[in-house]
Amino acid sequence: MAEIKRILVSQPTPAIPEKSPFFELANKYELEVDYRPLIEVKGVTPKEFRAQRVDILAHTAVIFTSRTTIDSFFRICEDARITVPETMKYICSTEAIALYLQKYIVYRKRKISFADGTFTGIVEQIVKHKDEKLLLSLSEPHKPEIPEALTRLKINYTPVILARTVASDITPEQLQSYDMLLLYSPWEVKSLCEKLSVEQMPVISTFGEGTLRIATENNLPVKAYAPSPAAPSLAKAVDFYIADVIAGKQIDNVEFAENEQNEEFLRTQQSKLSKKSRTRKK
Repeated sequence: MAEIKRILVSQPTPAIPEKSPFFELANKYELEVDYRPLIEVKGVTPKEFRAQRVDILAHTAVIFTSRTTIDSFFRICEDARITVPETMKYICSTEAIALYLQKYIVYRKRKISFADGTFTGIVEQIVKHKDEKLLLSLSEPHKPEIPEALTRLKINYTPVILARTVASDITPEQLQSYDMLLLYSPWEVKSLCEKLSVEQMPVISTFGEGTLRIATENNLPVKAYAPSPAAPSLAKAVDFYIADVIAGKQIDNVEFAENEQNEEFLRTQQSKLSKKSRTRKK
């Protein structure tokens, strides 16, 4: 196995690099760790928003899964001179995203709810607000799991694209100068595949089920993956990998396996909603 000395983390540089788990990893194995996103997420223009013909004020709740879509939502409202009513509710995928709303509104717990960052967590929060007129903010491209789940659960929602993902200007030569690339989204995988062939790829480490799926579909050499019971973070997964390399172990590529827990969760939610619907009809 190739020795790992230079790692690229496809994330912005941490505010305090010394507190990053990758700082500890660099010291432990004498690594050079660089931070540089492979993609950029930019809010849509007012023209792009208008082309979608979405009436924001026809909705009573907005679903946010990123800070970029929050920025874009309120910027578009300002440009279009839309006054968001104080009664509007907000459903966020994490507490950090919910707290980010304070940049634009007065934070009131009765108006804002948030999940734990998992697929099941955000869907549960949405189901709790199923009687609201929901506006689902999305980036383009986006993971299809949430829209598909809401459609299956017959939740009344309107999707709206509020941000777009574009590739960064990093060159193929710069990418090849690293021994390992750490990827956090499917769009980073797609951006990488546009710049390098499989044969040119450094070792790949991925975070998240969707990222691993796209990486394996493109035959990328994924050697470390998180989250898992043993490695909840990508730093820990990379730590295990480098230790195995040093120990001379043979390391196979990580394979993707469907998450049966999510499927079972959706079937359970469908059953609950179906029972409630029958009860109301009686």
